[in-house]
Amino acid sequence: MLKNKVAVVYGGAGSLGAGVAKAYVQAGARVFLAGRTEDTLRKAAAEAGAEYDVLDARDEEAVESHATSVVERAGRIDISVNLVPRGDFQGVPLTEMSVEDYTRPVTQGITCQFITARAAARRMAAQGSGVILSLDSGSANGSPMMGGTAAADGAIDALIRQLAQEVGPAGVRVCGIWTAGVTDSLTPQKLAAAGAPAMDEAAVDGIRAHLDSLRMTKRSPRIADIAALATFLASDAAAAITGTWINATAGMFAS
Repeated sequence: MLKNKVAVVYGGAGSLGAGVAKAYVQAGARVFLAGRTEDTLRKAAAEAGAEYDVLDARDEEAVESHATSVVERAGRIDISVNLVPRGDFQGVPLTEMSVEDYTRPVTQGITCQFITARAAARRMAAQGSGVILSLDSGSANGSPMMGGTAAADGAIDALIRQLAQEVGPAGVRVCGIWTAGVTDSLTPQKLAAAGAPAMDEAAVDGIRAHLDSLRMTKRSPRIADIAALATFLASDAAAAITGTWINATAGMFAS
């Protein structure tokens, strides 16, 4: 589906980024993983059959230089996917949450998404084609005890829709995926970083089971599910899809 396409996956060392990269390579794309930690990037790239570059996706000069470098090496950028963590902090009532913990996912998330999407859009518009993809939890309508996640999702939702309107005439599609949690990407370490108390794998299994119970299908999306959807959206088969968010929450909410 992606034969001869060139893709950049920001946050490529994470479990979801690595899964998307592997699916893209299997679909025929040349993939560049981008992230801040070389050890994990090198491992993810080797497992996926991709290339990698170390950079901070919140640094606009670094992102612009990297995009230019990818075009120099591969000739073009056809797909740009941003899966960089935003620093979400959850599990605390808003009345007890600090300003920093609430605003961090909003400011870091929208800054990073804007910088990478803008870099891709500039080059895709010049070549007359391309696909820019984002992902969030779909919580923009508000979710209790989720901290700044809803506000961050809302900001990114709006960015994707606006950018799609502006670059659509140049042949560039822009869309996103709502997941509301990809259960096999959850680890005790990731949950702790988001504000959860220390827990073992059995406790994480309990969270996964709870998330499953909230879905219409009683099964949460998995990395492979989201990677397959991201492959479809990046392909020419999805040529009619832009300016929208695909609800891949397995029915956690209707849209």
